[in-house]
Amino acid sequence: MTEDLTYEELKQRVSELEQQNEFLQSEATIYRTLFDLFPHGISVTDSQGNIVEANSISEQLLGISKEEHKKRDIDGQEWRIIRKDCSDMPPDEWASVIALKEKRMVTGSEMGIVKPDAQTTWINVTAAPLPIEGYGVVITYNDITKNKQTENALDFERNQLLSIFDSLPAVINILDPETHEILFMNKYTRDLLGKNGVGMKCYQVFHNYTDKCYLCNNNDLLEMNDESIIRWEYYSKSFDRHFMTTNRLLKWPDGRKVKLEMSIDISDRLKMKKNLKESEEKYRKLIDTIPYGIGEVDLDGKMIFLNDSYYKILGYDSGDLDESYIWDHDPTSADIQQLKDYFEFLKAEQPEPEPYISQNIRKDGAIIDVHVDWDYVYDEQGALTGFISVVTDITERKKAEEEREKLQTQLNQAQKMESVGRLAGGVAHDFNNMLSVILGNTAMAFEEVDQSHPLHDELLEVQKAAKRSTNVVRQLLAFARKQTIAPRVLDLNEVVEDMLKMLRRLIGEDIDLSWQPGRDIWPVKMDPAQIDQILANLSVNARDAIDGVGRLTIETGKVSFDEAYCAEHPGFVPGDFVLLAVSDNGCGMDEETQKNLFEPFFTTKEVGKGTGLGLATVYGIVKQNNGFINVYSEPSYGTTFRIYLPRHRPVDTPARSEYADASDILGNETILLVEDEPTILKMTRIMLERLGYNVLIAVRPEEALNVAHEYDHEIHMLMTDVVMPEMNGWDLASKLLSLYPNLKWLFMSGYTEDVIAHHGVLDEGVNFIQKPFSKKDLAVIVRKTLDAET
Repeated sequence: MTEDLTYEELKQRVSELEQQNEFLQSEATIYRTLFDLFPHGISVTDSQGNIVEANSISEQLLGISKEEHKKRDIDGQEWRIIRKDCSDMPPDEWASVIALKEKRMVTGSEMGIVKPDAQTTWINVTAAPLPIEGYGVVITYNDITKNKQTENALDFERNQLLSIFDSLPAVINILDPETHEILFMNKYTRDLLGKNGVGMKCYQVFHNYTDKCYLCNNNDLLEMNDESIIRWEYYSKSFDRHFMTTNRLLKWPDGRKVKLEMSIDISDRLKMKKNLKESEEKYRKLIDTIPYGIGEVDLDGKMIFLNDSYYKILGYDSGDLDESYIWDHDPTSADIQQLKDYFEFLKAEQPEPEPYISQNIRKDGAIIDVHVDWDYVYDEQGALTGFISVVTDITERKKAEEEREKLQTQLNQAQKMESVGRLAGGVAHDFNNMLSVILGNTAMAFEEVDQSHPLHDELLEVQKAAKRSTNVVRQLLAFARKQTIAPRVLDLNEVVEDMLKMLRRLIGEDIDLSWQPGRDIWPVKMDPAQIDQILANLSVNARDAIDGVGRLTIETGKVSFDEAYCAEHPGFVPGDFVLLAVSDNGCGMDEETQKNLFEPFFTTKEVGKGTGLGLATVYGIVKQNNGFINVYSEPSYGTTFRIYLPRHRPVDTPARSEYADASDILGNETILLVEDEPTILKMTRIMLERLGYNVLIAVRPEEALNVAHEYDHEIHMLMTDVVMPEMNGWDLASKLLSLYPNLKWLFMSGYTEDVIAHHGVLDEGVNFIQKPFSKKDLAVIVRKTLDAET
């Protein structure tokens, strides 16, 4: 029923309605404007799902005009709606349908709109029911195509990264730095573990710890930050392997920080490194123990490697030669420049390596000779990087070669003298036998012929000639060092003084003899007759070297030489020596003459004025007494002979009795005489029998043994030649001692190259008589031998 209103009231009401209508129209305009300007697509449906309104953004997103948009219902759209995974979405799952049917809001529904032109627009859809009668739902469309494209690109990159991680042969994990939970684990790690450890604690998976381990809980110690990249090695109990780990912090998509951990298995590398180190140590030790210097230099000549032997060769401690150059140890500046030039030539031309001999300077300044083998050093690309050398110190070898040459020269000289000595010894042996027969028979003839007999003078001449021949033989034996000597302790000054008178007569009145004895000289032990021979020979040579008036000086002294001195002076011997020096101011000698000075039969004198045996005799005597001789001479300035005789150091020895010099010392003992020369045997037997002895004879040692076995009485003495067939005299005496324990023996020989003498010097207590001998000499030595205490 309509309320009755007055006109004015109706007019007022109409005015209010008009105003209200204008307001609503204005408001509708505002809302429409806002609807169209909304930055997202908006569609409104009626209660049946037909689209009744849509803004311009919807038109753009869906690709249809507003009018076409309104004509379509929610089930009759011509575009395809696809899921997030790009499969078709059934209509009953559309957000708008769900919101309409279930009268609830549906948010966050992502879907793809495939337009008729096949272009896909990705949208985020929100649908909500409208609480207005006749209306269904309001739908908003948010264009997320760019976000979707970015997300897809990120998903692609993520999948690629995961593929890369899964293909790497390394342990890769992403961890929560606070909880140590494993957020990601690559395939290599999963295969290594045999399981997926995502969600587990890293220290439980990799280190077999039930609680946090140091490696997992060391962020404070490592002070990791967003820029940090931390590396360390660790041992995993789980795998019994060593790993090299790289850690850094990353930001997760949700904003939280995670720790990326990548570990490489370095067990084999460590083992190889250990083996390599051991091999290097073994190699270095081997290189250091090699007795050759091994060194490497770069292209500038700088030493970059030297083994221990190289340091020892140069006299330095290991490391002292770092940063030094090879020419720093070359002895002369000229050689240094030459070496540098040669070094440049090697780098440029690279000729075939050839060994060479050079010199180096040791740390102590000594210059050494070295032999160098060398070769080039190239890198993997074949480029020259330096040189390697093997150095051998040949200093001692060179000295040894020089010494060997000197010794070879001395050996050649000794062999020549030995050859002549053998000849002289053989001649002397036979000659002595003949002289013994001559002198023996002459002596016996004198017993039968008195001075008035016509043959007496002829026999005397025979005897004189035989004695002179004996002196010649002894001189031959002296230079050959085969004469028998009877050394005794002497004061050299006394022996020389006894010779001075004779020497003055020997050299003549025109030559002044100066005698300069040394004070407190040491004693020597040698045969005084040998000193006489030395002085006589040297004085005669000096006399012949002086033309007219001159001077001969004889001096003595004492001198000692040590090892160092002798090492620098070939021919000298260490020890204490008594010096006998004979000097003249004659014509002197040149070097060629000095080289042949002591060779037998070498002489510079005219034919008939020298035999060439004088200096050979001196040399032989000095050597026989373990001394040595030094000669200094220059033409026109004279010559000095320095003879060094070993100092005698006395020992306590029993005194030996001497016999009177008489030829009528007789005896009646039995003597076994053994001599392989029949004439000597016969003559000696006659002499012994005339001295009253009972003589048993044998020509050979075996015959002597048979005679001794068959003889029924005692044999008191054996008198035997030293050198005989079958066995020598010493062996014969030794055999006879078993039969006659108190047997005495007397040896005889023309020279003493035998077991009873050491280099011609008789052993103490050995009785010896030198051929030829007189009846008087024989009587004395036989009686002396028989009367000696056993």
